[in-house]
Amino acid sequence: MALAALVAFALFALGCSTSTTGTRDEGAAVVASPEPAGPPTSEPSAVPAQEIDPVDLIRRDPKVSGQVKADLKPCAKDAYPVDTSYGNLTGGDVPDVVVNVMTCDDAVGLGTYVYRESDRSYENVFSSEEPAVYATIDRGELVVTRQVYAKGDPVAYPSGEDVVTYTWADTRFTERYRVRNHYSGAVGNGPADAPAPSPTSDD
Repeated sequence: MALAALVAFALFALGCSTSTTGTRDEGAAVVASPEPAGPPTSEPSAVPAQEIDPVDLIRRDPKVSGQVKADLKPCAKDAYPVDTSYGNLTGGDVPDVVVNVMTCDDAVGLGTYVYRESDRSYENVFSSEEPAVYATIDRGELVVTRQVYAKGDPVAYPSGEDVVTYTWADTRFTERYRVRNHYSGAVGNGPADAPAPSPTSDD
């Protein structure tokens, strides 16, 4: 009798240790949840909270020459020859503003200016008023293109251009590198009064 009870107990213990089915008394399994991710890191937005009026900004800026202000006139009703770009140039929390002022007839640059937000107003931190100048924002750097004219060059056909890249350092822009491009005089701007070739005849 004792032997039968011992065998029954052994079989019961063996069944409990090898069984893989049945309900668990421990409750639902705990699934580890990932740690909450922090806020994504990114560059400040290039879109300003409120776009500025570039014409008003130029007119109020004491660093802009009187000649540029006098030439800043609408080409048509309320349409001024002004290009505006927003981007991160100086590392601030608010996008910087690049303003290019041009002529109406041939879109030649009269002046280019960079404004940085400071105490809820915009401060002029760069300006160039050389003839045929234009600035753009390229990957966080300021790229200024200036047309180079030789004596006798028409406005539409300069002899070349200087492309200067500036980087913001501390409190001002410093020149990083400069490229001089020379244009071919044989393409597109040959002498307008060059004689046309004479027609040939088989006679």
